[in-house]
Amino acid sequence: MPHRVIVNADDFGLSACDNAVILGAFQAGVISSTTAMANMPAFEAACSMARHPLLEGRVGLHFNLTAGRPLSRRILTRRTFCDSAGLFDLNLSRARLWLGHQDRRAVHEELEAQWQRCLDNGVRPSHLDSHQNVHTIWPIGEIVARFAAHQGVPVRLARNLGPTQSLPKRMFKQLLNHRLNSLAGATADYVGTPQDLRNATPPDDGLLEIVAHPSQLGADFGDACLDQGESLSELLEQRLPGVPRVAYGVAGFTLDNPAESVE
Repeated sequence: MPHRVIVNADDFGLSACDNAVILGAFQAGVISSTTAMANMPAFEAACSMARHPLLEGRVGLHFNLTAGRPLSRRILTRRTFCDSAGLFDLNLSRARLWLGHQDRRAVHEELEAQWQRCLDNGVRPSHLDSHQNVHTIWPIGEIVARFAAHQGVPVRLARNLGPTQSLPKRMFKQLLNHRLNSLAGATADYVGTPQDLRNATPPDDGLLEIVAHPSQLGADFGDACLDQGESLSELLEQRLPGVPRVAYGVAGFTLDNPAESVE
């Protein structure tokens, strides 16, 4: 069994419904961490909820390049990221290994803007991940990991728990995760979804992060990647009995590796 598990709910701030479900999952002890979307309609309400003692040190930034409007200006002109109406419309292959200077600057400025909006609303993010895993696109991941190191917070790895993938995909993820870890200096050892936890053997050591998208299931909680009516609470108890649930912000991370230059 892993020594500890982070059960992180993505999409805090996406909507009033998501906020209510995530707060309820905290109160029920199902999740131990969350990440907020700084450009979404219910973000300010999420920041108000983040003052609840249960959420202290447990709210990160869910960096977003795929939904809604950006918070910075330069990225509006980059057709790699936005359409003519000024909405995010990511046009970038998941296998992309390089971005031009202007695109890199635009991503960095948007990341800074989303981070700053958290600070302006009284929340200092405890960790970094991204909506639809855009930081697992290599050049975006490098920007996010360097920024995380500069801020002294961990960053989520690419998913490495679950069904066996093709050899090229496994090798790519191993290289990407090594790069993210070398730049950010601190992260979990394993990352997977509730579905991965159900279908794969849990790791036998280290820190595991479960990426959750909780939903209300009567008085219980399901998850977007589980079957309808399947309980996230029961799955966690069955597959990880007795494993303490922690958060990046309270897991005792120290950053051993200095950040490289952003540009």
